[in-house]
Amino acid sequence: MADKHFDAFDQPMRATIAYDNGKTLMAQGPLALHDHVASSMEKALGKALPQMEVRFKNVSISADIVVKDETVVKTELPTLTNELMKSIRSMGAKKHTVKKQILKDVSGVFKPGTITLVLGQPGSGKSSLMKLLSGRFPEQKNVTIDGGVTYNGALGTDLRKRLPQFVSYVNQRDKHYPSLTVKETLEFAHACCGGGFSERDAQHFVGGTPEENKAALDAARAMFKHYPDIVIQQLGLDNCQNTIVGDAMTRGVSGGERKRVTTGEMEFGNKYVMMMDEISTGLDSAATFDIITTQRSIAKKFRKTIVISLLQPSPEVFELFDDVVILNEGHVMYHGPRAEALGYFESLGFKCPPRRDVADFLLDLGTNKQTQYEVSSIHPVPRSASEYADLFKRSAIYERMMEDLHEPIHPSLIEDQEKHIDPIPEFHQNFWDSTMTVVKRQIELTKRDTAFLFGRSFMVILMGLLYASTFYQFDETNAQLVLEILFTAVQFVSLGQQSQIPVFMAAPYFGQLMAYVMPTVEVATVFGILMQMIFLTFNGFNPPGAAIPSGYKWLYRITPHRYVLALVAAIVFGDCPSDGDGSEIGCDVMTGLPPSLPADMTVKSYLETVFNMKHGDIWENFGFSVGLLVIYRVLALLSLRFVNHQKK
Repeated sequence: MADKHFDAFDQPMRATIAYDNGKTLMAQGPLALHDHVASSMEKALGKALPQMEVRFKNVSISADIVVKDETVVKTELPTLTNELMKSIRSMGAKKHTVKKQILKDVSGVFKPGTITLVLGQPGSGKSSLMKLLSGRFPEQKNVTIDGGVTYNGALGTDLRKRLPQFVSYVNQRDKHYPSLTVKETLEFAHACCGGGFSERDAQHFVGGTPEENKAALDAARAMFKHYPDIVIQQLGLDNCQNTIVGDAMTRGVSGGERKRVTTGEMEFGNKYVMMMDEISTGLDSAATFDIITTQRSIAKKFRKTIVISLLQPSPEVFELFDDVVILNEGHVMYHGPRAEALGYFESLGFKCPPRRDVADFLLDLGTNKQTQYEVSSIHPVPRSASEYADLFKRSAIYERMMEDLHEPIHPSLIEDQEKHIDPIPEFHQNFWDSTMTVVKRQIELTKRDTAFLFGRSFMVILMGLLYASTFYQFDETNAQLVLEILFTAVQFVSLGQQSQIPVFMAAPYFGQLMAYVMPTVEVATVFGILMQMIFLTFNGFNPPGAAIPSGYKWLYRITPHRYVLALVAAIVFGDCPSDGDGSEIGCDVMTGLPPSLPADMTVKSYLETVFNMKHGDIWENFGFSVGLLVIYRVLALLSLRFVNHQKK
């Protein structure tokens, strides 16, 4: 029997809704909007909206972790000598591998149109389960994943590349560009997911009358067009939508508002399954209740499969869920209807006190706090998580779940898979549209960083004035002096960005490669500066190109600065054609030459002999400069695509 509390979700809500903007769409609240759009779409489809059922069977995750045996290391006062000796003893400690079990033989079904709560202590495996089901769990050699996951009967391994397009995952951590506003952040997410109602989905609106089909198309297009504004209002972000998101270093929205932005980012793209990991962090009970109420409405009206993990939800929030999953130490202690949870644990000998929140009571089970709930002495009560899991596998609730797990996939779900899900591409945007979306965002970020723009402009103008005034009317025949000027100019462009680490990470060619390949900014900065010092040494100026030992020539050849410096030097004063009139700078006789060189050596000969900078190699040097730039760019893009440091 349905809970009386949820009658509002099951009763149709008829309302006239204007499609002008997000505010008019949300004028009567999210429940009215969801009912209006969903009912219109189902009439046009001639059936229920597309759905996705998630099944997982005997899923286990384990990781081999290398640890040190540091039992011999004593705890002493943190003096310099003690810390040094501790480090030495630690280096000599024996290493061995231990297996950490993250999830242990987990099975279950998440059905469409339901909203499930995942409860568990920190480290119980909640995030790992949700990441695995959403295709975000990082794979590496020391991690073993057993069992299988299916989506409407299709294997997760077959859908791996396209899985993020119909299964979303809200991360615990809030990762945003701090200088973008709340609205800009959500609009960017909306654009990446297509920015509107897909014509691929619109072609299925032929199951109703012409009027019903048109009404559904208008309603769906209006909702998707204004969805960023709808999400802002659903999450209570109206007052801060034009405030920058901020971070630990930049003042912006509050922590709770930032968490809501993280939740809102993953609302876009018409996902069929939504995994939300601890979305209530930093929120009060009222805000959490409103958000979960909206998610329940989405699950019921749009037939979505929604799974949410929360920390200590209030009784009102707890009652909004259909099912509950309780995890502890990787074991499933319970997975079944929310309304049957208390009765099940009472049968095991535990009773929730009248003034105790049900969620807190369930979280205490399997820990040392469970003794306060024991009321039965007829049979021994379970103590460990594994004992709870064994008892649950012998329960009627588990048997019903196993029946659902092993029964054939419903024909309607197979039809949804073939007609609506299989045609979904890996990316909603093509390469050009995606590039333009990212470029537009980067331009906005650059324009907004006024402090950097002003500082860089001031520095460039000042350095230009200093160079111009210092070397005003210098002797052009002094090639050594001219080379020094060109050298410092090239190095200013290539190394001048290092005063700003974030800018250096976005600097041309090599900086991006370091940023994408290395696991952290600190490591990339150290390695990048090391490589820049190598490039500085082997750019052909000091020591000169002709004087570099043969064993180091390979470093000389891969240094980008060498080709740029040789190119600029040859263009400026490296030409002296045989059929010319001798007016070119390259034909002038050098001054201030060392005794080891001929006194009548021309500028061109000096460049070719000492620095190996030849005018005839201009196009070759230009080609190498552009080629290295392209190679570094391609390597950076490949690293961005295939290198994933989240698994570290």
